Amino acid sequence: MNLKKYFVRALHRLQKGPGYTYKELLVWYCDNTNTHGPKRIIKEGPKKKLIWFFLTLLFASLVFWQWGILINTYLSYNVTSSLSIGFKTMKFPAVTVCNANPFKYSEVKHLLKELDRLIEAALERILQPALGNSSENASPPLDLRLWHQIPLVLIDEHDKDNPVILDIFESNQAAGALLRAEPRAEPGQGCSVQAPCHLHGSDNCTYRNFTSAAQAVTEWYILQSTSILSKVPLQERIRMGYQAEDMILACLYGAEPCNYKNFTQIYHPDHGNCYIFNWGMDEEALNSSNPGAEFGLKLILDISQQDYIPYLSSAAGARLMLHQQKSFPFLKDQGIYAMAGTETSIGVLVDELERMGYPYSDCTNNGSDVPVKNLYSQYNTSYSIQACLRSCFQNHMTEICGCGHYMFPLPEGVNYCNNEDNPGWAYCYSSLRSSITHRQICIDSCKETCNDTQYKMTISMADWPSEASEDWIFHILSYERDMSTNVTLDRNGIIKLNIYFQEYNYRTISESAATTIVWLLSSLGGQFGFWMGGSVLCLIEFGEIIIDSLWITVINVISWCKGLKQKRAQARSPAAPPTVSELVEAHTNLGFQHEDAGALPRDEALPPEPGTPPPNYDSLRVQPLDVLGPDSDAETE
Repeated sequence: MNLKKYFVRALHRLQKGPGYTYKELLVWYCDNTNTHGPKRIIKEGPKKKLIWFFLTLLFASLVFWQWGILINTYLSYNVTSSLSIGFKTMKFPAVTVCNANPFKYSEVKHLLKELDRLIEAALERILQPALGNSSENASPPLDLRLWHQIPLVLIDEHDKDNPVILDIFESNQAAGALLRAEPRAEPGQGCSVQAPCHLHGSDNCTYRNFTSAAQAVTEWYILQSTSILSKVPLQERIRMGYQAEDMILACLYGAEPCNYKNFTQIYHPDHGNCYIFNWGMDEEALNSSNPGAEFGLKLILDISQQDYIPYLSSAAGARLMLHQQKSFPFLKDQGIYAMAGTETSIGVLVDELERMGYPYSDCTNNGSDVPVKNLYSQYNTSYSIQACLRSCFQNHMTEICGCGHYMFPLPEGVNYCNNEDNPGWAYCYSSLRSSITHRQICIDSCKETCNDTQYKMTISMADWPSEASEDWIFHILSYERDMSTNVTLDRNGIIKLNIYFQEYNYRTISESAATTIVWLLSSLGGQFGFWMGGSVLCLIEFGEIIIDSLWITVINVISWCKGLKQKRAQARSPAAPPTVSELVEAHTNLGFQHEDAGALPRDEALPPEPGTPPPNYDSLRVQPLDVLGPDSDAETE
């Protein structure tokens, strides 16, 4: 009922029209507002009015300018970093150990036989060009199909303006751009790995230049061996790698003994079989009871350096990495080497990073909002930006090249690239690898994790075992592994590792919002109060006058529309019957006209003559107008 009364009053107000004008409303506001300045404008003299009007306008502009800066600062969502140090029992990190050499040479020699003969002949021609043809006469002919697919050439740059490309094997079937010349290993020459060109009707060609032949040979061998090994089934590659029982000779965690069965095996394309301690996939992660070397992980590894592939692995040692539980180890980017014949001690400090999410930073909690399909999810590992970048590159390669690179996991329904099935894969891979556009697409698509744990390592090394103790140590380790009284181990293959927490203090680097809504409101109020002496109530008053102005505008617009509607109605119906007021006004005017013509007024008129009937006043009765329709006549009478 109250709501109905409110709308009825509002309708009457609309019909009545506004009770005051804009000027009256403005004067009332200036006279009653608590904001300094407007009162002086209406109460001072003409000159001071002008001065106060200018000052009020100036300071109001300054307020709005400062408000704009403050709001823009708040919407930029800046953060501040804070460092705190805590003390608690911490989880021991996951430790991944791999051999620097991915496969035993004795197991893959039959696959790389032709490639090894080819690289040996190439090295012979590079180092001894004058005797380059002598070895070919004493050995079977070389299979140059691998060479034709991805040639290795020398570049003579004695003349910088006209460099000469020298084909090592002087083959006419190689790239058409190669020049026939006798290579000479002199300063000023460079080496280049060349992707296929003028093969299979393709004109695509690219070079990778190196300043040293050693770098070029290693990269060329890796590229060729990738094509060969990509056709080998995964289980066969695992069998050709180093097994846990042969590589892990001794293990001790704190005071508890452990062995190779406490490690989880994964296959890593760069390093073959890798083994992870405390990964947390099947069991709960281990806690470290105390800091110090006596409470950490102690390992003795055998890398079997005598069985290394000579042209694939130029570094000898163990590759290891400390990382979080259930995360994939990217050893090529974040791993470190442990040298053979040494005892390597690694002291660990923990840094925990806590980033703020959207809108303060573009980080992700679990990778679910990243548009790149994570190919490393097949390992049931957590999201990381390294996994995202590699998955993005592999996805682009499968789309553009039609096959996947051997070093990354494969999407479903795609095979690894090789020279037989994909002759142009090397050029496609090189072009994609050097493309800044595709690289930027992956960088923009992938996100950092909001929470991360980093392990800072302090590394120290010493020779191990010493000359005085190496005899009995090697005897014991050889017997424990091979059950042999003969020494089967040597200093070139043994590595000892000590991994432990230096201290239980951990650092937490956390982000917090530099500007909050409380900061914004207090800053806005401070600027308003400083420049104009206002408060929140002044803003409410200003809002009130705006509402009143809008109400006046609405009433005026409705009145204008109503008058315009009436004018249009009159224009459409010129013969419309007169209204009652119009008839009364016409009758009155008619009486005045008779008086002007000399007729006597009604009060002074002569009485009628005897026998004259009284006037018919019923004929002068005003009849109701039929404007409401025939059904309303009875009600009108």
